[in-house]
Amino acid sequence: MGKTKQSESEDMYAHTAGAVGVLVMVFAGLTAIKVRLGVPWPVAVLLTVGALVLLGYAAWWAKTRIVRLWRKGPVEAPSSTAVVQEFSAESADEAEGPAAHAELTTVMVRSGAIGRDQIIRADEASVTDLRNGALYDFQMPEGRTYEHVEKNLSTIAGMFRVTRLHMKLERSRENERRVQMLKLHEPPFTRPFAAPTRGEIEAFSGVPLGHDITGELIGVKTLDKASMLIAGMTQTGKSTLGTGLLTSLLITHGNEFDSYLLDGKLCALTSFEPVAVRYEASDDPAVLESMLDEVLPIVERRYEKIQEAKRNRKPIPKFRLGVFLVDEAADFFVDNGTAKSKELVRRVEEKSRKLAAKGLECGFSVIFLTQRPDKDAIPVKVRAQFQYRICLYVDSEGAAKVALGDSYFTTNAPIPPQHLNPDIKGQAVLFANGRSTLMRGFHFEDTFMWEAIDGVIEQRKAKFAEMPVSTSPLAQAIELMRSNGVQHMTTAELAAVFNVVEADAGKVGKELKELLGASPGRIPGGRGYRLANLIAASTSDT
Repeated sequence: MGKTKQSESEDMYAHTAGAVGVLVMVFAGLTAIKVRLGVPWPVAVLLTVGALVLLGYAAWWAKTRIVRLWRKGPVEAPSSTAVVQEFSAESADEAEGPAAHAELTTVMVRSGAIGRDQIIRADEASVTDLRNGALYDFQMPEGRTYEHVEKNLSTIAGMFRVTRLHMKLERSRENERRVQMLKLHEPPFTRPFAAPTRGEIEAFSGVPLGHDITGELIGVKTLDKASMLIAGMTQTGKSTLGTGLLTSLLITHGNEFDSYLLDGKLCALTSFEPVAVRYEASDDPAVLESMLDEVLPIVERRYEKIQEAKRNRKPIPKFRLGVFLVDEAADFFVDNGTAKSKELVRRVEEKSRKLAAKGLECGFSVIFLTQRPDKDAIPVKVRAQFQYRICLYVDSEGAAKVALGDSYFTTNAPIPPQHLNPDIKGQAVLFANGRSTLMRGFHFEDTFMWEAIDGVIEQRKAKFAEMPVSTSPLAQAIELMRSNGVQHMTTAELAAVFNVVEADAGKVGKELKELLGASPGRIPGGRGYRLANLIAASTSDT
């Protein structure tokens, strides 16, 4: 900006007065030096000029340092208004080239997302005020992409005086330089979102798990090609997230998926027992081994079908989704110190790894939930098989690394789970396909889950009724229970029907299991079979 006429006249007066002062000082200095030292006039002139030059330089140096410190002031993160004012002041004299978006340019330069010689063009950027935040839509300069913003997102959040949890990024499907960045005005999930309707879940492309910070449904594309680990400290919402996942699966897949549920909490998954091919409430590693021994042969048979299809140059068959879900999984990898217990845990570890690894190619997903995300809770060779990771609140970075992977914090835009609000149940970090997303799991009412469960039971009954008449023992057992109007029968009662006579109760159960092709569970009166579980077994892909 140019100077006014008044300021120019004041400067001229000051310069004139200064010049007169300098002349007087020079004459006085020359006279004093000549008299004091008794030197000729030329020598006195040189000494005086040298002294004045040194004094002038000292005055200039002191002035610049004082002005710089005065302008700098206290160090703090600039507000959006301060950022705009600073950039406007620095670039006021630059009249050439496209106009810069002051706020975004300063933030991106300071965070390192763009170079100091680059700008965010004003004609390629917009800021839209939303009810709960502001949406920045802009294009990065040439040589910079979405990933430069993603890598520096924590620093960018600090520039806006918010946390990483307040920020969400979206990349363009058409242009790598295009960025959509949402900044919330308040901490995420301060106000809970309503649980989705059945129609919203059915319309979701994939399996929904919860809401993101904007209230949109978020989840994974599929579970038939990946397994999942859900970890977090106690009372953070793991089991609720697990029941929400099962409810979503019942709605999105109906009768077209088989579930094997091991309820280590003993009561968290009880509502889903009627739709499970096998349900157990136990924390005994031997029970986990029994279930693994039942599921692994199914996986092996599926691989045999894949091999046969390839040999005959036929399409690979499409298998039903299988889900093997274990709540409180860490409890099943703890031995009691005896050699027998250690050997059992070793077998469980190897069989769990095998199922998680081999299930990927044949539509069988392993889902482990644990409230002890420490390095010894679930063996490394088992954890390494999980492609999807969900981590609720934990109390340390070490626990977060166990849940999300040792290299998690070196990925783009990581979200520290230890910074989550533990009072917000179900709030978690979803790490899938190399991306981190902040989410909150669904909290469905019991009546909503019961309706989903009852719907699948009716689908299975209808499917069984349409099946050709079969004389298989499984079909006979189902018909027997239906004709007698009972929902369950003990192993001893069914053994008498099928003439299974053994003195040892364990051998009776084993023979009946092989005969029916289904495992017994706990029912009123002891071990036995539920009608719903037998129907599930009859319609499952085994």
